[in-house]
Amino acid sequence: MKSTQRDESGGTAWISVEERARVLGIDPGTRLAGYAVVDFNRRGDATIVDAGVLRLSETGTLPWRLRQLFEDVSELLAEHKPTHVAVEAVFSHAEFVRSAITLAHARGVVLLAAEMRGVPIAELPPAEVKKAVAGNGRATKAQMQRAVATQCGLAETPQPADVADAIAIALCGGRRLRGLA
Repeated sequence: MKSTQRDESGGTAWISVEERARVLGIDPGTRLAGYAVVDFNRRGDATIVDAGVLRLSETGTLPWRLRQLFEDVSELLAEHKPTHVAVEAVFSHAEFVRSAITLAHARGVVLLAAEMRGVPIAELPPAEVKKAVAGNGRATKAQMQRAVATQCGLAETPQPADVADAIAIALCGGRRLRGLA
């Protein structure tokens, strides 16, 4: 049984009293977007159900790629029926403002797809995800890949790094949901 509440701003609070949770973690991008579907039981044990990348058009315009991302995320939501969605929050260095703006477009599409299905959303700062999974808020991509592989009992590190990032986002979201983060 699922219980969520809406706050005054219309957003969905990250509250649950259910026996299990299924978190769709998304590492948004406009060329490559990582995704992971992770199930959590009552104790907080995590099981990866599905993980991969959404490969968007290399030559399409930004609006075309955003439409493709929306359709792909909508398909994941319909197929896996997550109870929650976790998405990485925007973080930018001053010299990468343009990248942050493009990433914000992709995040907006993911947030819209989840909101249209009524799925509660958590926006997680990258440093929180890194600290929760690798123990270091400044962990490198390689460190995150190794941490995800170790924690999930994977024989190999997830490739490309976007997949490991999406798994880490889902793990952090599920832990936050369970009060373990």
